[in-house]
Parts: sequence; C-alpha cells; structure tokens
Amino acid sequence: MKQISIEAIARKESGKGAARKLRSAGRLPGVLYGKGTENIPLSINENLFVKAITHSRGERLFFSIELAREAGQEKHLALIKELQRYPVNDRIRHVDFYEVFMDQEVTTDVPITIVGKARGVEIDKGILDIIRRSIRVSCLPSAIPNEIQVDVSSLGLGEALHAADVLLPEGVRLADDAKVTIVTITGAGAEEKAAEEEKESV
Repeated sequence: MKQISIEAIARKESGKGAARKLRSAGRLPGVLYGKGTENIPLSINENLFVKAITHSRGERLFFSIELAREAGQEKHLALIKELQRYPVNDRIRHVDFYEVFMDQEVTTDVPITIVGKARGVEIDKGILDIIRRSIRVSCLPSAIPNEIQVDVSSLGLGEALHAADVLLPEGVRLADDAKVTIVTITGAGAEEKAAEEEKESV
C-alpha cells in the first residue's frame, strides 16, 4: 500500500469545451465518487498524476486528495476507479476516483498473475486459455493485494479453474461469481482425450 498526496480543485464547468481548456492548462479532469455522498467533479495536475502511476510499477496506489472547494479545503482518501485514455496515443483523458475509509470494506478488481506450468500443456500439448485477467474481491483497503497468483500446475487437458478455486489472501473474500472461469486448458488433444475416456468407459 502506497499513499500519494495530490492537490485537486473542484470544478463547476463540464462538457468537452471545459475539459479541453483544462487539458491545455496541464490539468486532468476527473470525478471523485463516494458511497452515499455527492460526486465531486475536480481537476488535478496531469504531469504529477502520470508520474505517480508510472512509477507505481503495478503497486496499488492510495491518493490523499487535498481538495480545494468554495467552502474551503477538504481531504479525501481515494483509489482509482477508472482511467479513460485516448485510443490513438494512450494518453489519459479523464480519471475517476472513489473514496475509501480504512475501517470499511471496498469491492475492487485485482489483477491475476498465472504461475506454474499446466500439466495439460506440458504433457498433453494443450493450450492455456486465459479467460479472465482480474478477479473481484472485497476487503479492507489496507488488505487489497497488488495481484493474486493463480497456480495452474495441476490443470489437465480439458480442465478449467474457476473463481471459487482461487486461493485468496487472509482478510480477502471473493466478490465475483464463483462459477466464472479464470483459465482453461484447450486444444485438439482435449477432444481426443475425451473420446478415449468415452471408449474406456464402454
């Protein structure tokens, strides 16, 4: 868990024209979302934000947002909810934050890292087909893992690993559909193996 302080300014204007003006001034438009509270349109320094996420190297970032509003300064702890990018150059065009509280659970998507060499690939020459690259979990903010490793070593040809099979760290619980397929071992050999097993059972 890494916490970064960033200054933000609440904004009143919306729309493409207003967003274009902000970007030309080196500021990135965004919105701070909160559970049971108002959504706050804001802007942040684009360069500082891009540097922060570039240097994070995949580590989960918490942003301590110093928000300037007409009523005065506010402080909010938030995670990135979504980044919108330009399709041509991948530059960030908009950022959504969502506010978190250290004593309240949050539900978020965590990247999956595949580890091990599947038996169905090594022995039966199947293909490892990754269906999902992330898994949704619920936990306290301090317990959010940077990644969740999924060991596929025991997977044979034609077999699959589902969300319910994933080993989660202590304090983290599954918030995804338990039946969702994460990875499966496919290939021509899978049909041949099924046919052989059917013959043996006759």
